[in-house]
This record gives sequence, structure tokens and C-alpha cells, in this order.
Amino acid sequence: MSLETKLQFDDQFIAKLSQDLREPAWMLEHRLAAFQKINELPLPKLEKTNLSKWNFDRFTPYTEAAPLQSLSELPGEVQALLFDEKNVLVQKNSSVVYKQLQDELQAKGVIFTDLHTASSKHEDLVKQTFMTLVTKDAHRLAAQHGALATGGIFLYVPRNVEVEIPFQGLFYAEGEQVAIFPHVVIVAEENSRVEFVANFTSKGEVALSNAVIEVVAKQNAKVRLATVSHMGASTVDVLYRRANIGRDAEVEYIIADLSEGRIISDSTSHLNESGGIANVKSVALGSGDMRANITSSAYHWGTHTASDVNARAVMKDNASSITNSITKIEKGASKADGQQSSKVLMLSDQSRGDSNPILLIDENDVTAGHAASVGRVDENQLYYLMSRGISRVEAERLVVRGFLDAVVSEIPSDSLRKTIHQLIERKLR
Repeated sequence: MSLETKLQFDDQFIAKLSQDLREPAWMLEHRLAAFQKINELPLPKLEKTNLSKWNFDRFTPYTEAAPLQSLSELPGEVQALLFDEKNVLVQKNSSVVYKQLQDELQAKGVIFTDLHTASSKHEDLVKQTFMTLVTKDAHRLAAQHGALATGGIFLYVPRNVEVEIPFQGLFYAEGEQVAIFPHVVIVAEENSRVEFVANFTSKGEVALSNAVIEVVAKQNAKVRLATVSHMGASTVDVLYRRANIGRDAEVEYIIADLSEGRIISDSTSHLNESGGIANVKSVALGSGDMRANITSSAYHWGTHTASDVNARAVMKDNASSITNSITKIEKGASKADGQQSSKVLMLSDQSRGDSNPILLIDENDVTAGHAASVGRVDENQLYYLMSRGISRVEAERLVVRGFLDAVVSEIPSDSLRKTIHQLIERKLR
């Protein structure tokens, strides 16, 4: 039985929202259908995580923001998250306030715009992909997102186009009880290459970020998706990533969960055809009273597919995290290879970390393995560093940096590595 929520909006609000955004009729129909599901569906069921007291319904559902003339108008700490001004879209609260696409990419047929513009100008492409991997019927948070999705990004890379410079999406929330619902769709056609970096950040008593990223990687395409989340302690930070991976295609996830409040971070890859690859590099750093449920899943449907999950989490103060790694090899997915490695480090007696490796194998001719560990910081390492005149606080910082760097150092992008290192340093200090 689902618990009824007290909605701060109705179907008339949904209709006006769609009208103000100048969306086509099919998008309004989708919103209204999702709205009807909100009170019918339960919250998602997460391993060892009780969501009943998390704030999913006390927020302002739509908050506009004025356009920016340049990125220099952003606060310094927010602006610092961007690598450069090429191929950038910035969403503040519910509004897209800045977007830029290189002319040469536009000439090649690349589409990089907000989701509302794309739903009208590129209706067929958007309808084929929007909320097909995370459906409005999945659970209450998916229905809520389907009803209120605003801003967001539609990124389309045509066949045989390789983009060297990463696309960037900055989703910035500011204000008391503000909520954001960005939705990102990435479509990589055959033999294309693309990298997308999404930053989620907040300022003030922001209530909720309920975001979805859907990726379609067609034959021999390569997509690198990086998400860096650093919302404040008042925020419930929800991010669902989904990917359909075609023949000989590859999707690489780079995930940094650095938010300070409540976190649901979920990545799922469907390796639908032969030769598909899904790799996950994930780091999390919890402080204060942070609570997190972080899940990485790979479903092998095609033959000769491969997945690898490498996850590291550090919990300090009273923080707690549940890290789940799920590999499912379906019947018929012969020659599949699924690997997992998950390690959790706790820095205080009050912190907690769980690591749950799950292998579900319905085929004999496969390779699969997992490694998982949960433990306190090594006192011998601390003693060694402190014996050389380093304070305990600084010694712990160095141990944590080394622990997380086992994953961060594998990130191919220099600028992304630098951003994640800076955010980790800020939290440790």
C-alpha cells in the first residue's frame, strides 16, 4: 500500500507549466499521465534504506530564473565547475539561463539544446527516447519527475561524428525549498564519440533535486557520462542514470557523489547486443549526517558483453552509505564478463558503510567476479605518517586521498579529475 503524499500542485498547474514552456501536446499528455501516478505508486525499494522520512514532497515545484549574458555572472564557486565556455548549458532552478554550441558541431548535425526546445523542433527524436529507460510507472519519484521535468538537455550526435571537447551541463539550484527536475537525453548514433559532464550543485536551503539521465549508444558508439553531485545538507539528491548499449558500443560512467544531505544514486546499463561494454568508476565522500544509497547495475543480454564496476566510498563523522553492485547475466548471454570491486572506508566510530556485491548468473559460459571490503582507516598507515611530523587530521586526509585516487586517477579527463580532486579537498578540510 502506497502512502499518499500532500501534493503542492494539481493538474491545472501541470497544464500551465507545459503551456508556459511552449511544449507540444504529447509532452503535456505525458506530464498529466505521470501526475496521476504520483499517489498511486510507492517509493522505490532500496537495500537497507528507509525513505519514509526523506523529504520528497515539501518543495516549491517551479522557480524561474533570469537569463545570463555571460558565465561570469555565476557565483565564483559555481563558475569554477565549468571547464570552458564551449558546448555548455546552464540551468538555474527551473530555467535554462545560458547555452552555447560550437558552430562547427552544429554544421555537422549535432543537437545540443534544452529539452523543451528539442521536444518541439526535434519531436520525433525526443519522443523515441524521453522517459523510455526510466518510465513514469517505475515508482513515485519517476512519476514525480515525469510530471515536473524542467530545463534539462537533449544531446544528439549523428553517425560517424566524433566530438573532442566535452559537453557540459550545470544544474544549479538556489533558494529556500527550491526543487529542480532536470532531464537529460543523450543519443549517440553509429560510430560516434561523445563525452558529457553534468554538475549538480546548490546554494541555500534547497529541498530536492530529482534528475534523470537517459543514454542510447548505438552500434560502435562510445559515450562517456560523468556526473558530479555536490548538493547541500538540506537537499534530497536523486539521480537515475540509464543506458541502452548496442552492438560493440561502450558507455563509461564516472560518478562522484559528494552531496551532504540524502542521496539516491542509481546507474543501470542494459547490454542488449553482442560486444557491448559498460564501465563504472564511482567515488563517494560522506560527512556530517549524510545518508546515501548508491547502486550500479549491469544487465547482460547479448553475447561477448563486458561490465566492470569500480566503486570507492569514504564515510566520516556520522555519515552512512549503502553501496550496491549488481551484475545480471541473462540466459543466452554467453561469453559475458562481469566484474565488480567495491570498497568502503570509515573514519569514525559513528560512521557506517555497507558494501553489497550481487551476482545473478543464468548462463554457464561466462566469467564473473567480485571483491568487496568495509573497514576502518588503517592505524598503521596513520602512525607511519604521524611519526614523520604530520598531524592526525592531515594524515587522515592523505589516506583518504590515496584511497579514492585509486578510482579518480583512472578518469581520462584531466579537467574532470582536477574538479573532483578540488571538491574532495574542500570536503576533507
